[in-house]
Amino acid sequence: MMELKPLNSVPSIKPPPGHYLFPTLNPPEKTLTFHKFLVLFLTFIAYAAFHASRKPPSIVKSVLGPEIKAHNGTDSTIVATGWAPFEGASGPHRLGELDLAFLLAYSIGMYFAGHIGDNIDLRIFLTVGMLGSGVLVIAFGLGYFLDVHWLSFFLIVQILCGLFQSIGWPCVVAVMGNWFGKAKRGLIMGVWNSNTSIGNIIGSLVASSVLSFGWGWSFVLPGLFILVVAALIYMFLVVSPDHIGLEVASKEIEMNVEGVALVGSETGEVEEEGAGAIGFLQAWGLPGVAPFAFCLFFSKLVAYTFLYWLPFYLRQTVVAGVQLSHKNAGILSTVFDIGGVIGGVLAGVTSDIIEARGVTSIVFLLLSIPSLLFYRIYGSVSMFTSIALMLISGALVNGPYSLITTAVSADLGTQSLIKGNSRALATVSAIIDGTGSVGAALGPLLAGYISTRGWNSVFVMLVLSIFIASLFLIPIVKNEIKGKLNEGKWLWISAFKR
Repeated sequence: MMELKPLNSVPSIKPPPGHYLFPTLNPPEKTLTFHKFLVLFLTFIAYAAFHASRKPPSIVKSVLGPEIKAHNGTDSTIVATGWAPFEGASGPHRLGELDLAFLLAYSIGMYFAGHIGDNIDLRIFLTVGMLGSGVLVIAFGLGYFLDVHWLSFFLIVQILCGLFQSIGWPCVVAVMGNWFGKAKRGLIMGVWNSNTSIGNIIGSLVASSVLSFGWGWSFVLPGLFILVVAALIYMFLVVSPDHIGLEVASKEIEMNVEGVALVGSETGEVEEEGAGAIGFLQAWGLPGVAPFAFCLFFSKLVAYTFLYWLPFYLRQTVVAGVQLSHKNAGILSTVFDIGGVIGGVLAGVTSDIIEARGVTSIVFLLLSIPSLLFYRIYGSVSMFTSIALMLISGALVNGPYSLITTAVSADLGTQSLIKGNSRALATVSAIIDGTGSVGAALGPLLAGYISTRGWNSVFVMLVLSIFIASLFLIPIVKNEIKGKLNEGKWLWISAFKR
């Protein structure tokens, strides 16, 4: 299954610089298993660093924007505090527009980043994305130290940062695809995909801990963190086993864009020579593409609304009669991400056991509806109920992510029209995740506008979005259940004949 080749037998491929500084990292001193764990760690921490650098805007919202004080749980008064141009009644709108600028640039960049990465060194491309992201996150924080109050400055920084951030996911999943196969994909991706939640937790804790020194520091430290991780990636990340003289007999899985594992060349199956990418409209017509694309649109809308607005919501909400400080609201918001880690692993393991990823996804989504309603109604009763309900909501909202995207790839991989055609799969995957990223951009923007009318309206939007996302999964779930029933029927017939 695995052959060891001398490094000088592949002169066109150079190992990363760290392998020259530390020769013992090369085979045969280090085995394939060691390098798999190293790649798993490096790609995990790399994307965690990306997400850590995305958290500061949500943490500082309550400082940049105006105070919103509720009276009798219904009416609200906006106090003109904050940082110009985000103070005053229109402050939440401007903050929502910042989120939109970042996420739209991110979604547009996602369509191109995967294809660019196919043609250049992924290690270099990933390093560039991390360096650009780190510099721009720090630049946003410099707005505090330089006393900048121009909305255009913050918008431009967010747009450029979104473009650089879009490089991250296509690169790390492509590297993972070079090293890992399809076995127990739900479990592996469930564990590995927790990098987003872990990154959110790191970013929230770091940004919150220095918020009292000035909101600029909440950007500078996560920016420096991603720059340090970028140096590790440049020095030590091995993109593919053959770059260090290791050869895996078959490449079982190829991954391209966010959350979507692309079924590529499997054992005994060779990609058709000369196969090209199918057309954009033709890809939309493939079975399963439109339902999953729109499902991801609405589910990402919900997840990213929490990502960007939960600390602000906690700051404006009275818990057990006490209003949380800016710092405590940011720290408490990490509970939602801890739930996301648990939910991702639990959903992955469950789907591996029952072998029905669509069923698992829709169950998680439907259960998240009452959990969000309970959180809105009872989350302010006590700190215990707030933490418990936030943990459950985080697990149920974030859990289906890896399953939805994995189910898409598994479904597409069985279609005769694109079987063995990884370029066609890349086109389909870009459509699905690009559509999901548009939803991610829309959610925080809507929350910024709707929150001024009351948080009950925001939660109605979230619940409605989850319900619509679930509706798009119904055809997939029906096919899975039908397949399970037919499988059981044939097993019963076979047993009866014996």
